[in-house]
Amino acid sequence: MEHTELLKKVRKIEIKTRGLSRNIFAGEYHSAFKGRGMAFSEVREYQFGDDVRNIDWNVTARYNKPYIKIFEEERELTVMLLIDVSGSRDFGSLDKFKKNVITEISAILSFSAIQNNDKIGVIFFSEKIEKFIPPKKGKSHILRIIRELIDFEPENKGTDITEAIRYMTNAIKKRCTGFIISDFLQDDPDFDKALTIANNKHDIVALRIYDERETQLPPIGMIKLKDAETGEYAWVDSSSKKVRDTYAKWWQDTSRQLDTTFKKSGVDYAEINTNADYVKSLMTLFKKRGLKA
Repeated sequence: MEHTELLKKVRKIEIKTRGLSRNIFAGEYHSAFKGRGMAFSEVREYQFGDDVRNIDWNVTARYNKPYIKIFEEERELTVMLLIDVSGSRDFGSLDKFKKNVITEISAILSFSAIQNNDKIGVIFFSEKIEKFIPPKKGKSHILRIIRELIDFEPENKGTDITEAIRYMTNAIKKRCTGFIISDFLQDDPDFDKALTIANNKHDIVALRIYDERETQLPPIGMIKLKDAETGEYAWVDSSSKKVRDTYAKWWQDTSRQLDTTFKKSGVDYAEINTNADYVKSLMTLFKKRGLKA
């Protein structure tokens, strides 16, 4: 992509997503993703209603009247975006491809992070780790991430989410919040275990991006389909009710299995339709987490 065109796209994404982050998500993000705990800030004189468990007995003895310790939340987080750049992200049936929605959501999360003084980093993955951007703060860092989201071209087409999870677990030593943003179209028996291990060390959130057309086949006769990750073609008779029912059942079974996996591993998740308003889905997820905090 030419430099001027890329800058225009970066600016367009920045304007839209920074506004959403500031005006809609900032408070919910802060409530949903807590800091590392509470840290001592100062002492002050005891006031009626204060928790007596916070009395600083050393200071109290020195001044002969009660003082309590004041604590503040250690807010700074490290946020990692694990972004699926496999071939299947290039699918979309109406206004947006999956990769467009992934870009906008990733930008919103990035701006929400820096507005809360958090660090943000990115792992682009396909069947391999395509690129690692270490977590940092600052607007210039966010704009770099947006440029990569728009312009990055992976070397591979397949999907290996397990590898991405393991990479993050090894690369990020301290506890972080990791967003896995993917369509989760893979068949990996090790995925459940890797997800559980990662969520025990970090705070993992899954965002499943899908297109409505992926959930069922339209009855339009013979269709030539291409697997975006393998490049293989297949002819499918969509006029056959049996074929359509089999496909719909596969999607439903896959969705149920993912739901079970996320719940067993303790991972919060949201399903986001490319043809729907992702703001509503994200707000529901954030509010749910805020209530649990």
